[in-house]
Amino acid sequence: MPHTMSRMGDVLAGLHAAWEFESDSVLIRYERGIRTPKLFQALGERRVPLEAIAGVTLTRGKRGTVVLRVEPRPGADPLMEAAAGQLKDGGDPYRLVLPAEREVLAEYYAEELQGLLTESGPAERFLVEPPKGPLSFKAYDGKASFDGRTVNFRWFWTGASSAKWKAGDQSFSVGELNGVEWRSPEVFEGHLRLLRRDEAGAGAGAAAQADQDPAAVVFGLGYGPVHESLPFAAAVLAAVRTSSPVAAVSAAGPRRDPADIAERIRHLGELHQAGLVTDEEFSVKKAELLAEL
Repeated sequence: MPHTMSRMGDVLAGLHAAWEFESDSVLIRYERGIRTPKLFQALGERRVPLEAIAGVTLTRGKRGTVVLRVEPRPGADPLMEAAAGQLKDGGDPYRLVLPAEREVLAEYYAEELQGLLTESGPAERFLVEPPKGPLSFKAYDGKASFDGRTVNFRWFWTGASSAKWKAGDQSFSVGELNGVEWRSPEVFEGHLRLLRRDEAGAGAGAAAQADQDPAAVVFGLGYGPVHESLPFAAAVLAAVRTSSPVAAVSAAGPRRDPADIAERIRHLGELHQAGLVTDEEFSVKKAELLAEL
């Protein structure tokens, strides 16, 4: 019986993933095997509406394979917007690698899918669902967490710069943000930086090195891997795009664990003794930490 995409549930299985063709979307289910890229395992599955797809390509791959790929429209997928072209081919969630003997079948699906596409150009809003929260990951200099409304950075005393310790732990509501900047940990100076509305166009955030910027966390040495930091960045970006500016979070915030405060004061004292913090800065920051008890 010939294949037809008008029939719900047609499945094309490839390496690390299977695509299920529906009348209005392509459901991509990723395998969870040990050889499956960790990003795919973290994503689990993704439903890509046909209106989010700009085109379809079929090309020859490596070692007797062919590659079927759908091209998402610019602005349609928060994950790809956050990635900004930094994903390697092997980590591209829109590629389906198939044995060369399935090329005819893949070509059929490519033609059928192409015939169903009606949209092109940039999308006015995100059409692919972002990764679900809450999300968190460990960067080199701190832990980042996101509950859908607020991004929190909690600094590690072993990795954070004196500038970040002076600034203290950070909380940003999505209404305060204008976007995110993700730099892959697989390239030099990887980081996640939050772009704030009050700095839009000023370049203030971008001017600071990520290790000195309290609105950024730094990757490296196994910290901030792609499969953890990129879905995080995409979820924040999607929340920012759907939010409206709101008043900043109260500076008081929730009360801290006394043991945590004591540890931070101890580390602040070490910075003071080393000459990295002035007498005035030490006194002010110590008072701020004590006020959180």
